[in-house]
Amino acid sequence: MSVGQYVLSFIEDGDHRLMHRVHSWSAPQWIRTWMVAATRGGDGWLWYALCALLLFVGGEARFIAVGAASLAASIGIALFVILKRICNRTRPCHIRPHCWAKLLPPDRFSFPSGHTITAFAVSVPLMVVYPPLATLLLFCAFSVAASRVVLGMHFLSDVLAGALLGTLLGMGTLALLS
Repeated sequence: MSVGQYVLSFIEDGDHRLMHRVHSWSAPQWIRTWMVAATRGGDGWLWYALCALLLFVGGEARFIAVGAASLAASIGIALFVILKRICNRTRPCHIRPHCWAKLLPPDRFSFPSGHTITAFAVSVPLMVVYPPLATLLLFCAFSVAASRVVLGMHFLSDVLAGALLGTLLGMGTLALLS
């Protein structure tokens, strides 16, 4: 077994162990509510609303911030659509049913997490331009990422890759437009 195969096997084994634990965990109602709300916020409307608000009250830097966030999210969407088809990884909810989450996934592919890519692609440029919003934006982005694992939509490695890709896209587009 090559080093690359060993690393991928190690990651997949860890992903599956966590999936089995999460899918059998009867989370308290407040966590269930938070995770469903986070995933629904990550569907896009939260980011659209935030960017629209910043266009009205965001000061001089609003066009750079919203432009970088929008460009990063757009590239991220194209990227995750392509990567999901190339990687063809099955979602955890299709491998083992979840004990309480009954949400339907938007597609059949797991890697990488599009919700997480978008959350970080939008949050990173906005928090760089508007530091007072950093705590709220990071809370939202991490909540979206966690919700995808807790609800059985993604493996941990899917959301970690999504967070990394979204962060890189957010920083790259901000540097490009600044």
